[in-house]
Amino acid sequence: MTHTSTGGTGTDGRTDGVRMLCVHHDDPRVAGLLAGLREEYTERYGAEGAANEMARYPVTEFAAPHGRIVLAEEDGEVVAGGAVRPYKKDRAAMAGTAEFKRIWTSNRHRRRGLARRVMTALEEAARDLGYTGVLLFTGPSQPEAVAFYERIGYRPVDPADIDELPYRSAIPFARDLA
Repeated sequence: MTHTSTGGTGTDGRTDGVRMLCVHHDDPRVAGLLAGLREEYTERYGAEGAANEMARYPVTEFAAPHGRIVLAEEDGEVVAGGAVRPYKKDRAAMAGTAEFKRIWTSNRHRRRGLARRVMTALEEAARDLGYTGVLLFTGPSQPEAVAFYERIGYRPVDPADIDELPYRSAIPFARDLA
């Protein structure tokens, strides 16, 4: 399953050529997202930190019927993306809460509104999957992500209120999808 929407409009009024795709976890294009994330995490957290994060949430965590992956593609290259999964593996616990993971924009394509488009697509995908709220976590070496999530209406959550932080220094955010 791939749902596609063509890009938005740039400041010059022309279509920007970015396609937003909603794909299954085993779509070959997901490799572009994962490679970009691995590079980004390695720069920010070192090779061991990157490997640990990638192993913590294998791509199968985002499999249908409860998960989905969103990609932004331009000229055949994945330039941004993210993924939805149930917040709890036991879907009966917090069944209405999704978790967004793997949110990334290529550093060569930042400041173009792609992250906002990815977040909008993730929210739409989560609603389509029946989720009514979302949690996401970012790390202390990503201050621009913290500012971005706050700017687009995600509320910071006290880490003490989260029963399972993915790592001790995780910075949680939440948003209602209703």
